[in-house]
Amino acid sequence: MEVKYLGDTDFDVIMECFLSAFENYFVKMPIDHDFYRERWEAAGVQYNLSYGMFDGDKLVGFIINAIDNRPGYLTAYNSGTGVIPKYRGQRIVKSIYDYAIPELLKNGITKCQLEVITENEKAIKSYEGIGFKKCKHYKCFKGEITLNLQSDFDLKKVSYNDMNWEVLPNQNLYSWDNQKESLAKANFEYYQVGVEGKIQSYFIMNSETGYIAQLEVFKDSPLQWLSLFSAIQSINKDVRINNIDDSLTSKINTVTSAGLKNTVNQYEMELYLK
Repeated sequence: MEVKYLGDTDFDVIMECFLSAFENYFVKMPIDHDFYRERWEAAGVQYNLSYGMFDGDKLVGFIINAIDNRPGYLTAYNSGTGVIPKYRGQRIVKSIYDYAIPELLKNGITKCQLEVITENEKAIKSYEGIGFKKCKHYKCFKGEITLNLQSDFDLKKVSYNDMNWEVLPNQNLYSWDNQKESLAKANFEYYQVGVEGKIQSYFIMNSETGYIAQLEVFKDSPLQWLSLFSAIQSINKDVRINNIDDSLTSKINTVTSAGLKNTVNQYEMELYLK
């Protein structure tokens, strides 16, 4: 078997291996190829700095890297790692990283980053063996907003460029796909929520799917949270929120009290390259 970069590998070949690797995963993964094409483009995936294990001409394992400058480091973010069932137990992920890390260093990358489901103990052990360390703990939520919310609010749809990113709260606590650099290339709508002419909160959402990339209040008060969720509910009641940092207790308590269920938890892990 041989590790090679994925720059010359057809996207459908990558997707065939990806879907096979995640067929019986902890959560059900979408199967639409366009979903991943758009998601990875927004994340900044570079296939010439992504790598796969090949058995002859057959792709059997992969690490798909997004590359970007994120606070202070040129980072390779692992947007997806997998090995098809027949080839598991052969330390393929470690072999790919052993090949990839020198190549990433040659290209100026100084940090690797990934997310892994907390229940996936085998993967966590594998990443720790490579040198990754846990740095954040995220909670994911999904469901229907069930509160009988009655709150006066003004809802204004704005653009990405209208967002004053430098002053928006908790930007350092969002995961890669929900950070402003990824959002700039993705299909989201931006909403400001005001009360009596004063902006109190905002949320960033794909109204068709109900996926919320960011939501914040500017003052941590029950009334501002109430207005925010009233506004969200006016757009879509069925929502999904990935990767809320577990240090944000007020946000998590509000999300739970609104009727959403904690579906899965993840660690963010990082590796600084020398």
